[in-house]
Amino acid sequence: MTQASILLVEDEALIRMMLVQMVEELGHTVIAEAGSVDDGRSVAQIEGYDLAILDINLDGMSVRPVAEAVRSRGLPFFFLSGYGSSGVPHGFEGTTVLAKPCTLDRLKDTIDAVLPIGKT
Repeated sequence: MTQASILLVEDEALIRMMLVQMVEELGHTVIAEAGSVDDGRSVAQIEGYDLAILDINLDGMSVRPVAEAVRSRGLPFFFLSGYGSSGVPHGFEGTTVLAKPCTLDRLKDTIDAVLPIGKT
């Protein structure tokens, strides 16, 4: 398994800390974290990462600007949601959604499915 560098955008600090721990347990590294749309978009545009994990709802705002920044760089990503796929931003229908709370196995399976071959 190749270690992936991951951008994590999640507004709930405790959930973000739990996800960082899970990602590291899977052998990957969270190289940048953000808790808001503005911070997430800035980090998504400048950081070097292999995969982004994006909470759909950031303090009541859609993560769409962050997802657009990731997509514009041609990098893989998936959404996290406590509400299922119903909140997926317009234009991102069909993007993988991992339900929160998630298990370590579900997170691993989702990362493996979304990362390009050779990165997992």
